Amino acid sequence: MMIQFKKNNIIVFQSALYMTTTAIIQTNEAIIMTDPNWLPAEIEEIKGYINNIKGDKQLYIIYTHSDFDHIIGSGAFPEAKVIASKQFDENPNKEKCIQKIKQFDQGYYLHRGYSPVYPTVDIVVSEDGHTVELDSITMTFYQAPGHTNDGLFTVIEPYGLFLSGDYLSDVEFPFIFSSYQDYVNTINKAENIMLKHQITTHIPGHGSTTQNQQEIQRRINCSKYYLTQLPHDNGELEQALSREYPFFEGMKSIHTDNKEIAK
Repeated sequence: MMIQFKKNNIIVFQSALYMTTTAIIQTNEAIIMTDPNWLPAEIEEIKGYINNIKGDKQLYIIYTHSDFDHIIGSGAFPEAKVIASKQFDENPNKEKCIQKIKQFDQGYYLHRGYSPVYPTVDIVVSEDGHTVELDSITMTFYQAPGHTNDGLFTVIEPYGLFLSGDYLSDVEFPFIFSSYQDYVNTINKAENIMLKHQITTHIPGHGSTTQNQQEIQRRINCSKYYLTQLPHDNGELEQALSREYPFFEGMKSIHTDNKEIAK
């Protein structure tokens, strides 16, 4: 497991798979983590790190959405209080998500030291602007549908953190698995979050953490451009995408699917 970013009380682990991130934020009284993920050894490393710093602090896990790669580590942290969206909590396909984890582990002969479970949500976010205050920090949540229907944005202040889940990545163009129009609205919402909050650090679910304001805006602009062009794309987007994203060949089929959804 790679440490992608470390500053003060924030550390971001990056999996060997899909550059998937797990952010860990320490406060005086709590530890907040996003989407503990992927390989068994990576989960063990995250667990070891948490155990080292935990003491008697409460662990909170924010699940950004229910794609199986983002909930794959949930069984390893039974003591955590879980934060997720109402749609995540009411997901009718919970069993399917767990099935996908099992299929993945079967396919790669992976043993885990825990049983994968669909997270039980303790703090359900059902509206934009929902806040949770913990000692010195405030977490503000926003619904973020479009990639999946149960996505969640989190802003953590006073650290100026923006946890965006599978939006605004520097390694993935928009993956639209639930709704084109929702995705468009969610990117506009991200832009409003930038105006409303003093964001200094952006941590996407896949790709690199950045503290560069221009880079955060560039990611927003890239998504907006892609979404605008998508409904009437005749192949010209493909060239732009292969220049922008080094792993485009591996995700080409998602672009094809996106075009269908946008139509």
